[in-house]
Amino acid sequence: MKSYDIIILGGGPGGYVAAIKAAQEDMKVALIEKDVVGGVCLNWGCIPTKAMLKTAKVYSQFMHASDYGLKISDTSVVEVDLKAIKKRKDKIVKRLTNGVKGLLKKNGVDVYNGFGEVKDPHTVTVNDETLETKKLILATGSHPFIPPIEGLKDAVESARAVTAKGVLELEELPKTMTVIGGGVIGVEFATLYSNLGTKVTVVEMEDRILTLIDDDIRDQYMKLFLNDNIDLKLNAKVTKVNDDQVTYEFDGQEHTVQSDKILVSIGTRPNMKGLEALDLEMTENGVKTNDKLETNIEDVYAIGDMNGKAMLAHVASKEGIVAVENIAGKKTHIDYFKVPSGIYGFPEIAYVGVTEQQAKAQGIDYIVSQFPLSANGKALAEGESDGLIKLIAAKKYNELIGMHILSPNATDMISEGVIAMELESTADEIAASIHPHPTLSESIMEAAHGVVDKPIHL
Repeated sequence: MKSYDIIILGGGPGGYVAAIKAAQEDMKVALIEKDVVGGVCLNWGCIPTKAMLKTAKVYSQFMHASDYGLKISDTSVVEVDLKAIKKRKDKIVKRLTNGVKGLLKKNGVDVYNGFGEVKDPHTVTVNDETLETKKLILATGSHPFIPPIEGLKDAVESARAVTAKGVLELEELPKTMTVIGGGVIGVEFATLYSNLGTKVTVVEMEDRILTLIDDDIRDQYMKLFLNDNIDLKLNAKVTKVNDDQVTYEFDGQEHTVQSDKILVSIGTRPNMKGLEALDLEMTENGVKTNDKLETNIEDVYAIGDMNGKAMLAHVASKEGIVAVENIAGKKTHIDYFKVPSGIYGFPEIAYVGVTEQQAKAQGIDYIVSQFPLSANGKALAEGESDGLIKLIAAKKYNELIGMHILSPNATDMISEGVIAMELESTADEIAASIHPHPTLSESIMEAAHGVVDKPIHL
């Protein structure tokens, strides 16, 4: 029987990063993955959607080429070839997953391709082979949640309705699409397909989409999100799916919307198959863990979507590192308050820390400063000046406690806020930092000036 210091179940961004980190700590490591390394993020999530969103953005810019002084006599000659878009996406995914395979090999990680079943905290079987381990890290990810709505399960099984994975595999561009759920994934796919020309209807049970973001950011984003190709139904509870028809209740009345394709985007649930032998304590979101990623079972850790604390690839990777470092005897932990989030719409949204609504509810004495992109030189030069930077600082020392960005490349710029919060920086320090010109990031410096006194260029 082969013995390891750590066995990791699941090769997504949590699992494979944990495996590499453990190998770097001179541990003998096995990684078990039943599919392709890279998990949802590389294969069916983060990377594939961003590749396709790039195409949607290029297409949209072609349609508005005249705004940039370019003449296209007939924009109807620009065709959307979904098969070619998918081919490009698959090429990028293959390159990245092959890269991960190479990294695992380079670091001496034993990779088992098969379904791992846990027999006890120190024994795992895979492909009829039994492996022994001192520590076990569970990183099996999650699967889309299909709510018990009449007809929905049948619709998914017959491919009339698809999940976030299935919608990436469409061969033909649907003329119409109904998206059930106005969360991050629903909004990203609505953005993608509407910009490619699909008429999209988003049906959301709440009174707003993207419920976790700051109200000022959402309010401005909504003006940009809604266009000729997106129809939004709020306070709409889906009650039935029948063939290509979605039925929902609004204001006490029953309504229907018909479409070529239905996308179900109502969250995910942790993958627990193969873990039945462990008596894991659960929360309503997943496996219960402490700040070291330990479960209630000694020597068993759970990271990523499994614990449901923040279902984000970069959180899973960080949790993998934290779990391994604790196994190695280092006392590290993850601070979920400083986790950045990104939403890849047009423009992007990114945020870290508290929203203004949370600061108010928590009774924090705070200052808010906003700086519009319309006052930023690079944003104007690039023709993408819709958006804003919003900073929230604790009043006593002007310490940054929240950064919210609606802007192109917001998901890149938010790292400045993450580092600032990690270092417990003040708005005074951000304002004093020289930002390169012309850049969008100057807007962050300007917003910081607004906390201290007034923005310079406003």
